[in-house]
This record gives sequence, structure tokens and C-alpha cells, in this order.
Amino acid sequence: VQLQASGGGSVHAGGSLRLSCAASGNILSTRSMGWYRQAPGKQRDLVALILSDGGYTSYAESVLGRFTMSRDVAKNMVYLEMNMLQLEDTGLYYCNSKSRSGRDSWGQGTQVTVSS
Repeated sequence: VQLQASGGGSVHAGGSLRLSCAASGNILSTRSMGWYRQAPGKQRDLVALILSDGGYTSYAESVLGRFTMSRDVAKNMVYLEMNMLQLEDTGLYYCNSKSRSGRDSWGQGTQVTVSS
């Protein structure tokens, strides 16, 4: 699966952004789709995940209540709605898919910058 992420940008703290990720294949054929974030000098961390079976979502504690991950199965798209953005949310956001055999695919990343 090839992934194309978009929607990043620069916002002030408290603002909102919506990230989109277009998948080249059927997202339901994967085990899960996820959004990861990598801040400068730090490791890439999971932000949100949606399981293909059942559509169950899970979130990093730091974004609970502020971020919402969703999907459009017909369009093979996943989204990350980010509200009440904080300075700590700044980073490069990657779309991820994990196949049912456990193989990871990554998009190119989209930059989110939150300023005070």
C-alpha cells in the first residue's frame, strides 16, 4: 500500500488542522492504519490508530480528547482531526499502514507546526 499524507501547516496554539492520508489500495485489507508523529531530535511515536476490523480507534494519552482519527472506506482515506493544538504537537506526521502479516508502509510525512 502506498500512502500520501497531506493537510499539515502552521497554526497558533489552540487552533485546528485536519490531516488526510490517501491509500493506493483497500484499507480494509490492512491490519490497521495509524498516524505517527516525529518531533525534531525525537523518535517517531504513535499518535492514533484505527483497526481495520471493527474500526476501533486508540490514541496516545497526550492527544486524548483533542485528536480524532476516522476513515472513509469507500475512498480508502484516513483522517486525523486535530483540535486544541499545543506547541508539543509540532512535528512531522506520518501515515502508516500495517499489513495483516505485520509489514509497515509509510507515507512521506506532513509537517505540523504549532506556534504561540
